[in-house]
Amino acid sequence: MPANPRDHGPASTAGDTPGRAATAPTATRRRVLRSAAAGVVLASGVWDGGSDPGDEFPPVDRTDYGPAVTVGAGEVRPFTTSGGPTYHGVEFDREVLTGSLPDAGSLAADRTSGDPTYDDKYGPSGRALVVHRRESLQFFVPFPDTSETPVTFLGLNWNPEGHPGARGAWARPHFDVHFHMLGTDTVDAIEGPAPAPYDGIADEKIPAGYSRSPPPMAAERYITDMGEHLAPADAPEVPGTPEAFENTLIQGFVAVEGRPRLAFVEPMLTREFLQEFTGRERQSVPQPSVYPHDSTHPTAYEIRGDEETVTVLLRSFEPV
Repeated sequence: MPANPRDHGPASTAGDTPGRAATAPTATRRRVLRSAAAGVVLASGVWDGGSDPGDEFPPVDRTDYGPAVTVGAGEVRPFTTSGGPTYHGVEFDREVLTGSLPDAGSLAADRTSGDPTYDDKYGPSGRALVVHRRESLQFFVPFPDTSETPVTFLGLNWNPEGHPGARGAWARPHFDVHFHMLGTDTVDAIEGPAPAPYDGIADEKIPAGYSRSPPPMAAERYITDMGEHLAPADAPEVPGTPEAFENTLIQGFVAVEGRPRLAFVEPMLTREFLQEFTGRERQSVPQPSVYPHDSTHPTAYEIRGDEETVTVLLRSFEPV
C-alpha cells in the first residue's frame, strides 16, 4: 500500500478483481479446510489454537507496524506479519480501553465546531461523523504489507453509544474493526444508510451461517464508509439482547460494478469485553462457497490480551 492511503487504488487490484466461479477442485479444498477447522473447535466454539513458534507475538523479525492512531488515552497500531504464517492485526494499548474515550456529546460538538479536532479519518486523530445514525470516531489506516492477502486497510470505529441493528442488539459502546478488502477510494465513496445498490446476494457468496438484515431494514442496509453488514445467525445478542453482546464477527458486502462483493471481515467488540480480556481466544472465520478474489482468505481470527495490549487479528490465510 502506498505511504499515503488517499492515493490507494491500483494497489488494491487483488481486492477489486471481479469474482469467479469456483472449480470443483477448489470447492473440494474449501470443504477440507472447513472440516479441518471444525475438528479443532471446542464445544464453546472457541479454538484451542495450540502455540505459535517462539515466545513473542507478533514475531519481531517478521512484523511491520503501520502508522499509530490516537484513541482516547492510548494508541492503536495496525501490523502485518509476513515471510511465514501471515497475520493482519490491530494492537490496542490498554490505556485506550481503561482511560477516557470521547463520548457522543463531545464527538457531536467537535463535528459541528468551526475548528474540529477530529476532522481527518486518514490522520492520527481520526474523524468524528455520524455512522449507523450514531456518533462515531473513525480511522482509515493502511496495513504495512498487503501483498500476500486480499486485506487492504484498517477501518476502525469507536461507537460510544453503539449503533442500531437487530432490535438494539449492538447498542452497547463498542469498537468496529474492519479488515477491508477493497481500496480506500471505493470505501470512501459509500454513502448511507441506504438500500443496497444491488438486487440480492447469491447464496454461494454469503459466508456459511450468515444472513442479511430482515426486510424492514432493507432501506438502511448500506452504511457510510462500510457497506452492507451480515451477522451470524447464532450471535447471542441477535435479535434484541444487547446485554449478551461482547464479541461478534460481522462480514460485509460492497457493490463493485453494480454487483455485491464480499469486501470486509469485521470483529465488533464491546469496550467492556476488551477491558477485561486476557489470554488468547481463536475462532473460525466462516467461509463462502464462492470467493470474490483469487488470493488467500482468512480462516481464523484471534484475540490476545496481556498487561499492556489487546490484539485483534486475522490469521490462517489459505489459498482459495
